[in-house]
Amino acid sequence: MRFFNTEGPVRPDMHYCLPPLYRWDLGEVLQLIEQQKYFLLHAPRQTGKTSCLLALMAHLNGEGRYRAVYANLEIAQTAREDVPRGMRAVCGAIASAADLYLSEERLFDWTDALWPGYGADGVLNGLLKRWSRESPQPLVLLLDEVDALVGDTLISLLRQLRAGYTQRPEAFPSTVVLCGVRDLRDYRIHASSEASPITGGSAFNIKAKSLRLGDFDAAEVATLLGQHTAETGQAFAPEALARVWELTRGQPWLVNALAYEACFEIREGRERTRPIDVGLIDRAKFSGPHVQDRMSSSLSCAG
Repeated sequence: MRFFNTEGPVRPDMHYCLPPLYRWDLGEVLQLIEQQKYFLLHAPRQTGKTSCLLALMAHLNGEGRYRAVYANLEIAQTAREDVPRGMRAVCGAIASAADLYLSEERLFDWTDALWPGYGADGVLNGLLKRWSRESPQPLVLLLDEVDALVGDTLISLLRQLRAGYTQRPEAFPSTVVLCGVRDLRDYRIHASSEASPITGGSAFNIKAKSLRLGDFDAAEVATLLGQHTAETGQAFAPEALARVWELTRGQPWLVNALAYEACFEIREGRERTRPIDVGLIDRAKFSGPHVQDRMSSSLSCAG
């Protein structure tokens, strides 16, 4: 039995979900990739960014025209401004992802071989150049949690990507997508090597576009909750659907959290012959862990 997801990327076999690829303009995304553009995806946390990137990777690899890899760079956050540690972590995350998703094991050995000649300030550039030249199809690199990196480590990442941009697609990834909570233009990078903060736009002036992943609209909220009805027979009263929209304004985590509490945690809601009414939704608002706090914070930011 599927359920409403509040932790991590969605899995359609386990979770009720809207198709991730259609939560953004897929045609626009594919056109940017076709044009070998570097671009950004940003949105608040737990909105569905990672789910969209993973779905895009699967779509591209399934078509066979590109070799796409998703890598989460959050592991490099603890390096702070220690660039050698940070670049080791970044290269390791990309190598691990290539192994996991493409069964490409050589990136670990390539990193070790390239390190003495390129150093921390060039090893990522060298790794991506070698990988691109060895790849039978153009590479598409999807980098998540980029804004978790700090100071000089983030600057090094952005500048190494920028330095290789003119070599694409034969000797550098054809497309790179950077994903984070904020738009890159809003980054204010405080680095010990610089006298004043650096803006993300100046450190990465090759981006073609910034895409923002939006919240659900009212129809999408009804569609998501309707999946539960279709699978269990348990209906949401029209007033309950309206109440979910009123309380969440479509913020994906809040929608899923309220529905999970109402349908799976509250004892009366687990009785599938009983419709989910406004009373159960209001109880879910107060009984769910962190739901009320997140709701206040989310709606405050939206306002």
